[in-house]
Amino acid sequence: MTDSDIEALERATVDAVAPDAVVQWPGWLLPMDGGTIGRAHSAVPLSHPQTPHAQAQQAANVASIVAMYLGQGRAPAFRLPDTSTHLHRALEPMGFQRVEPSWVMTGSVAALGQTPVPAQGLPPGLQVDASQHATPGWQAVFLGPGFDPVDGAHRVRNLSRAPGTVFFSAGLGGEAVACGTASFGHGWLGIHGMRTAQSHRGQGLATAVLRAMALQAAQRGVHRVFLQVGAANKAAMALYQRAGLTFAWPYAYWKRVD
Repeated sequence: MTDSDIEALERATVDAVAPDAVVQWPGWLLPMDGGTIGRAHSAVPLSHPQTPHAQAQQAANVASIVAMYLGQGRAPAFRLPDTSTHLHRALEPMGFQRVEPSWVMTGSVAALGQTPVPAQGLPPGLQVDASQHATPGWQAVFLGPGFDPVDGAHRVRNLSRAPGTVFFSAGLGGEAVACGTASFGHGWLGIHGMRTAQSHRGQGLATAVLRAMALQAAQRGVHRVFLQVGAANKAAMALYQRAGLTFAWPYAYWKRVD
């Protein structure tokens, strides 16, 4: 993946979670937000340099970025690739620790649209709807039992205020039972907020949502797709691999942990 690809993906990531504010720093984005979404309040580099000189230049920004967050009354945090050991070395003496390991996955919209359905097929009567707003049905799934209500509320707020977000709901018998959110920006389809009601898992509903997202992306002339997934979420990883996505790079958050 080229430097321009990485920058476009990271800008699309931050745009999709619509922080309260974003500070443009040379070679970095500094999102500022009071909610629970890590991507909305963690500084992220816009390139993954390989040469010692470029790495040293990037690491030289760390102390100033920490000071910027503190000056805004915000807790400093970073979202960094695991390969950026030069940045890890700069943060560790300042008390930062690696938490919440995750993966960036990428793929093609064409492959996403061909995500295999279960052997038994999709449930009869399944309908996937798309809306420019977080509909009551969408929210009923996203904020349903088994999910953190506080974190969910913050995600609904941020996703709803991001420009161009599309909310997808898979319904059976007039009831929403699965959902997901798509962002379209910087040449990427971004997948966010994929959830299925506990009582309806294993029926291919997430597959139906992903296929609907792919169709809309293709209609918009968008050909690449990305998402972030927690490293411990093996079931989601398996789904996305079936959808043709591959692992781009591992990353983690770097925070001062009490």
